[in-house]
Amino acid sequence: MAKSSAAIKRSAEDPLTGPAPVAESHIRELDRIIHERIRLAIISALAANESMVFTELRNLLNTTDGNLSIHARKLEDAGYISCTKTFEGRVPKTIYRITAAGRKALTKYLDHMEALIEAMRQS
Repeated sequence: MAKSSAAIKRSAEDPLTGPAPVAESHIRELDRIIHERIRLAIISALAANESMVFTELRNLLNTTDGNLSIHARKLEDAGYISCTKTFEGRVPKTIYRITAAGRKALTKYLDHMEALIEAMRQS
């Protein structure tokens, strides 16, 4: 049987119920832009590489062109990644890089996830 939201959101100071298994403030602070699976994969791949070409990212993530384009655009609109479009001959080439804001947002996101994991382990 699932726990009620009241049980999950209980106060850490409540002597009868004990500490909350998940800190509510950490859940509210999760970056919803990064939290989506494909976007997290994109920004993580870019954090580990200086830059990546569209086709490299698409193949790494095993996704479609359209899916990658939509999610990359959301990250770009948030200022988390940059996109440079060039041509090699007549072939378009799209290169993505993580920005300083993107690296900072990813670090903050990972810190929040680590805090949630720690809270769960302590409950």
